[in-house]
Amino acid sequence: MADNRGHMLAVQMGGQNWLVDPADISEALPLPPLTPVPLTKPWLRGVMNAHGSLYCVTDLAAYLQQGAASGEHENRVLVLADREAHAALLVENVVGLREVGGWTRSETDGQIQYCDEQGAIWRKLDVPGLLEQPAFLQTGIEGA
Repeated sequence: MADNRGHMLAVQMGGQNWLVDPADISEALPLPPLTPVPLTKPWLRGVMNAHGSLYCVTDLAAYLQQGAASGEHENRVLVLADREAHAALLVENVVGLREVGGWTRSETDGQIQYCDEQGAIWRKLDVPGLLEQPAFLQTGIEGA
């Protein structure tokens, strides 16, 4: 996983601060209408149409077992840049781009995190790693 020490997209979900490498995201959209998909895990919120392509929308907080996105107007969908994935991540709020070059970086058990000037902790989301997780790829309910 490349560690971009420049700008990162800052998002919030599950009451935590997260950083996403902008190279992993093609765009951030307001939460569109979602079409539910039956017999899927509860964190798969549905399917959306963006620019004529269908994307499975995962509630990232729910997937990480940190609550769930509210579905309110400040929620955003991050369309992943990996076109083969046809995936998008639902987050509670997009804070904006943050320059992390001056922040303190640490790593524990493979999880990179930063501490900003105010002492807030920001965890880095490993999008390529997420796309390799069997649990993330298997959205159907077992035995259904």
